[in-house]
Amino acid sequence: MSITIEETPRLTDVPELIPARMLNEFAYCPRLAYLEWVQGEFTDNLETLEGRFGHRRVDRESTAPLPTAGDCPNFRGGEDTDPERPSFAAKMGLSPSPEGTDGDGDGQAEFEPLHGRSVMLSAPAEGLIAKIDVLDLESTGAVPVDYKRGKAPDLPEGAWEPERVQLCAQGLILRENGYQCEGGILYFIGSRRRVSIPFDEPLVERTRDLVQAMRNMAAAGAMPPPLVDSPKCPRCSLVGICLPDETCLLRGHEQGDGKREVRRLMPARQVATPLYVQQQGASVGKSGEQLTVSCRREMICKTRLLDVSQVCLLGNVQVSAQAMREITARGIPVCHFSYGGWFHAMTTGLAHNNVELRIAQFATANDPAAALRLAGRLIDAKVRNCRTLLRRHLEDDLDNLLPQLARLAGKALRASDAASLLGVEGTAARLYFGGLAELLKGPFPFHMDGRNRRPPRDPVNAMLSFVYAMLVKELTVAVQAVGFDPMLGFFHRPRYGRPSLALDVAEEFRPLIGDSVVLTLINNGEVTPDSFISRAGGVAMTTAGRKAVLKAFERRMETLVTHPVFGYRVSYRRILEVQARLLARTVLGEIPEYPGFCTR
Repeated sequence: MSITIEETPRLTDVPELIPARMLNEFAYCPRLAYLEWVQGEFTDNLETLEGRFGHRRVDRESTAPLPTAGDCPNFRGGEDTDPERPSFAAKMGLSPSPEGTDGDGDGQAEFEPLHGRSVMLSAPAEGLIAKIDVLDLESTGAVPVDYKRGKAPDLPEGAWEPERVQLCAQGLILRENGYQCEGGILYFIGSRRRVSIPFDEPLVERTRDLVQAMRNMAAAGAMPPPLVDSPKCPRCSLVGICLPDETCLLRGHEQGDGKREVRRLMPARQVATPLYVQQQGASVGKSGEQLTVSCRREMICKTRLLDVSQVCLLGNVQVSAQAMREITARGIPVCHFSYGGWFHAMTTGLAHNNVELRIAQFATANDPAAALRLAGRLIDAKVRNCRTLLRRHLEDDLDNLLPQLARLAGKALRASDAASLLGVEGTAARLYFGGLAELLKGPFPFHMDGRNRRPPRDPVNAMLSFVYAMLVKELTVAVQAVGFDPMLGFFHRPRYGRPSLALDVAEEFRPLIGDSVVLTLINNGEVTPDSFISRAGGVAMTTAGRKAVLKAFERRMETLVTHPVFGYRVSYRRILEVQARLLARTVLGEIPEYPGFCTR
């Protein structure tokens, strides 16, 4: 099946207005701004959650209408030229206004001070838009107040440049809307301190330069390079998406001391884990901040939504509308399986915002040479991992499987076309499964005669099919979270209802995760012949057998392993995410070759 794309589109249309918050990110790190603004990436960490909590009050919009600029006696272009009008310095110092501001000497102000919360304004001429946390409107004009989660820094300017630029952008928006605005206030929640920021000419010019630079960055369609060994990275919420040290290493950049050291800037394990529901007739509901699982009005279990990364439903399991709405709103995928373990659907919220990646993915899939190059790297990693598994456990390599697999791994990288690569993969699989059968040495008699499926004809193949389905589910979630279309691959051709890209990435992990789980179950006696049933020439697992396999699969996914390229230890579930993001970097052309995951 071929894909025809007459002309590969590009994201060249830059939005008319740049959010002031994105200008803050651009001044802090251009790559961070590109990830958030162009590719639509975002995730929370402790600092973003604390910031949102600190903004909880000012994020509630004011109900009372604010006056327009023409209603304020000191709007830009107005008639008020009173030399006795309070200066911005007096306003920032919160000093009392001089007497006679009403022109009559009675000390009564002509304009009653007003305060607005969460005020959205735009400035088409400046190319900016902002939601102002607090807007003070007094006889002196308009003063934007921006809340910041941390403590006020000890700097001559009063704050770091990104914070001052964001506030100045709000001031420029107010000026274009006709308000007199000479400066703003940064309120630091951590130290409960107000810092006045005057909008002088250097700051205004710097803000406008950044607006143009950010617009040029988006129009160029190329992600800025990551910061090199920067102290900013560990505190960034997008560090697990950006992968700064990993990208620098793969692009050939060395650290300042000449050593290629990669920091582990992400947690080794994910806090949330999948929730599996396989009891037929069960129902998943929502109670407060918890998901509940019940069957025939009997409560089976409760789990916090914060602790759930996926909801996996096997067979006839219902989900209430309230639970589905909350699950999808939190970005938690719902994975649907048949009772026998066939992965056939996934329910999520809206598609990922990273259209740029999907455009590049379709263009790569339409280029036979580029698709073959990526597919060859994936199959090379798979064959090498198959050889590693046999090398670790085979007592005697009487059939010379290891040398043959080593030669086939090299052939995968040199394959001239997709058909040749498919032949290499098929030959390697036949040799590998012949060796895998010799590793089954548990207390119960389990045997396999090669790989068979649809339906599997022996217990070993029944478990292999099930764990492969679980692995494909994990990678479907991972590649879709990155921004890929999981249905379009580079090795597996598109087919109705098949997540081809997830199957592609799964190739290198089949021996390391799937086959390893099955070997552990058999050799440790965790499954018995009673864990399976035979019907119409096929073999399936019982409920108890499937539960044992799921437990072993989750143990394997949480196992810490050293990444062979970067040297840090993370779980296999985290490894899947890292490899999916590296594949995205390869497709977008940021790194030259996809680094397959191959253990020693």
